Amino acid sequence: MAQVRQVQVTFDCADPERVARFWCEVLGYVVPPAPAGFADWAEFDRSPPAEKQGSAFACVDPNGVGPRLYFQRVPEAKTVKNRVHLDVRVGVGMVGDERLGALEAECARLVDLGATRVRLLPAGDGEESCMVMQDVEGNEFCLD
Repeated sequence: MAQVRQVQVTFDCADPERVARFWCEVLGYVVPPAPAGFADWAEFDRSPPAEKQGSAFACVDPNGVGPRLYFQRVPEAKTVKNRVHLDVRVGVGMVGDERLGALEAECARLVDLGATRVRLLPAGDGEESCMVMQDVEGNEFCLD
């Protein structure tokens, strides 16, 4: 049997710190402490050559349960739909109007943070409703 491994989810993006801080707000994650020997992340970020500064950022679950999220700067812009996305579970155990209310409330909160509402996928065929959204750089995710 395979050994269980920890997982890190990596996002390619243009502005790693901006996207990481968005996801901190969405998930209740935090920015981890700066590496040893640095007072804060700003000091750490000034240590590599200029072209590497601002090239990565991360956030973590303060309870140590969820995966670490890592954001790395890439030169190319996003051009197509993600092949993998996060489902943010806000309506677990809810159905019908209660679930829609929870999805709409969280959607409104995330839009205020810079997210974009794409569309509501209504309930049908045994599935409950979910909301397709995009983060501050256009990466798709769902409110489930």
